Amino acid sequence: MSSDEERFHLTLTRADRPAMQGWWRDEGTARDRFRDWVGSWGLPGARITLVDEETGAELERWPKET
Repeated sequence: MSSDEERFHLTLTRADRPAMQGWWRDEGTARDRFRDWVGSWGLPGARITLVDEETGAELERWPKET
């Protein structure tokens, strides 16, 4: 995969271990998958993050931490 194909990285973590990961070229698609994952896998004890691998910025996080 080229770096463009894996720019937006989505990770589902359970018990402090990665349980599922995905990479997308398009930010809109990655954000859609983030919402899907929260709907399907957003259970107590889970953490879901979306990171822009090019900039290192965390774009989304579930649950939202205050």
